[in-house]
Parts: sequence; C-alpha cells; structure tokens
Amino acid sequence: MTTGREIPHDQLDQFSPPQVRAALVGAAEALPGVFTGPSQVSEPSSLALRLRRPVGPWEAFLHPSRDEFGHVHRAGFMHLTVPSPLVAPLVEAGWAEPHPISLRPEWPDTIVMLYAPRDEDELAVAVAVLRASFEQASGVSGEGEWVA
Repeated sequence: MTTGREIPHDQLDQFSPPQVRAALVGAAEALPGVFTGPSQVSEPSSLALRLRRPVGPWEAFLHPSRDEFGHVHRAGFMHLTVPSPLVAPLVEAGWAEPHPISLRPEWPDTIVMLYAPRDEDELAVAVAVLRASFEQASGVSGEGEWVA
C-alpha cells in the first residue's frame, strides 16, 4: 500500500529487511560512476543515487537534479527513472507504480516507485531495474532487459 499522493509518495507497509536494503544500496554503489548522498529532490533521509558523469536524456533524471537518477528510502523502496518501455511491464507485473508527479508536464513520465524488495528473489528484480535505470542515465549499454 502507498500514499498515492504526489508528495509524500511513500510505501506504507511491506518494507525491506535491513540486510536486503543494505544489499540494494551496495549494488547501487558498485555501479561505475555512481555515488550516494542526501537526495537533492526527496526527504533528507533518502539516499540519492547520483552519477559523476550524467549523459543520459532528460527523462533519465529526477528534476531539478541533473545527476540523480533515483533514491532509496529508509523503508527500501526506490523512486527512480526507468526506460519508457519498462514502465508498463513493471506496473502490470506489480513491481512498481508510476510516481504521481510524473503526470506533470515538467516532470518525466519515466519516474516510478519500485516497491521495497523483501527477500533475495525480490532483491534480484530490484537490482535489475536499478541497472536499467543506471544504464539509461549513464549512457552505458547493457542488456537492459527486465525479467519478471
């Protein structure tokens, strides 16, 4: 369950256990050129996923930041941009929901809430989506495939 509101857009239950969230953050920090710190666009307790060399398109970033492609909240859910072709499959499979702010024309429609992974299997999906987001924002070419 989520608030469904634009701000705050929070997940209200089914959070990540601490070790799963830590593994998610570790996977993000292991991506080349990624650094973490306080979010530029979200609550101070969320951990921004930023790029040292952002080269992706406008829709690859959480505005007004020019280098933050996502952030991890304390509960383990993420707000991040994903390639447009992944939005509908993620939502239909029950892994994500569009961020309400993405309905505004000044925000990209690629922003989703990816629900908090609760176990190793869900963590694998979250890391795959995180990697697709990273690839879009960094211009790195990879498989970019998401498997349900």
